[in-house]
Amino acid sequence: MARTLVSTIIAAHSTGSPQEGEICKVRVDFAFANDITTPPAIQSFKAMGAEKVFDPLRCAVLPDHFTPNKDIASAEQAKKGKEFAQSQKMLYWEVGRVGVEHAFLPEQGYILPGDIVTGADSHTCTGGALGALSTGMGSTDLAAVWALGETWLRVPPTLRVDFVGERPGWVTGKDMILALLGRIGVQGARYMALEFGGEALSCLPMDDRFTIANMAVEAGGKAGIFVPDQTMLEYASKRASRRFTPLYPHAQASYLRRETIDVTNMEPVVALPHSPDNVKAVRACRPFHIHQVFIGSCTNGRFRDIEMAALLLEGKKVADNVRCIVIPASYEVYNQALEKGYIKIFADAGAVVCTPTCGPCLGGHMGILANGERCISTSNRNFVGRMGHSKSELILASPLVAAASAVTGKLTDPRDIATHEFFTRLEGK
Repeated sequence: MARTLVSTIIAAHSTGSPQEGEICKVRVDFAFANDITTPPAIQSFKAMGAEKVFDPLRCAVLPDHFTPNKDIASAEQAKKGKEFAQSQKMLYWEVGRVGVEHAFLPEQGYILPGDIVTGADSHTCTGGALGALSTGMGSTDLAAVWALGETWLRVPPTLRVDFVGERPGWVTGKDMILALLGRIGVQGARYMALEFGGEALSCLPMDDRFTIANMAVEAGGKAGIFVPDQTMLEYASKRASRRFTPLYPHAQASYLRRETIDVTNMEPVVALPHSPDNVKAVRACRPFHIHQVFIGSCTNGRFRDIEMAALLLEGKKVADNVRCIVIPASYEVYNQALEKGYIKIFADAGAVVCTPTCGPCLGGHMGILANGERCISTSNRNFVGRMGHSKSELILASPLVAAASAVTGKLTDPRDIATHEFFTRLEGK
């Protein structure tokens, strides 16, 4: 059988020769939960009579959603997760050393090419940027993985997406995945694997790849996965916490269908309220006035995201009536931004920079919206009430669009306030 990448990975982690559509038992390489999803996982773990996790070095708890603890309830949640992790001798990182799980774990080398990774969070698919079958699941299923080191998966069909052409400097991974969502819709890849390839990816930085993989779930995908190449393998090799074996799709792999997206003439795009597939070019939108800009999250809180926003904001000011909130996704990113002087650029511009956390992305804290407020966000979802009041609005955008809009106080194409030389400079980063 000529296998797709996800099928190849599943076959390598199971017995027999599972075919597309079959349900099979697979070995799991790494499994994790956060401060919200850990307490119910603990409850299920104990209810099933489990006493020890299958491997403490392959199981982790990461407090990142409502941390630093925003109230007593979140403090109690975080405490439960910490105590369980300590009792099991699992991997655990306290506030000040952790980061947003989907940025932090790849940085630390716990998600690697060829892996099967499960996380009690829907954006676990972010790990697919490293050629892993990385997928989200509920806390009960995650508890079973912690106990057994294995889970059940149905071998998904694969939608192959090829990005072709020469990418302009103003086109980011966020624009590319939003363009795909605008084409196929939020159910366009339901329980499919999105396999990403094409010539335009050869020079696409890893941070942009993480953004694309992160939003595969917004199309209903089971996983969003990149085929290993030199860029990926260099990133993984420098950070790997253990040995890994990259896997590849077969040359004659059979795909359910294919999509090809040419980035050559692509413009900066956004997803308007209230769905990630409500995608339009920025210049085709009316100039929505805004109250807040959020730059961060597991989608766009990595170093390149922070760098792009800082460089565009350099020497400029955030509009008088706009809040601009910047949250690096990890302390590695935060410290790099500090060393480069980007934190000072944000502060001088009138933005606020917060400690690594999910923050307002899920309506948690550090930037909740009031009735009637509108935010341009680099996060991944813009459903009704996602970031606060049910009558607030959320526009999803790249860091470049977000930073440009912070300056003008309205939805703005970054090409309208930056030079061609600026974008040429970005291409080299």
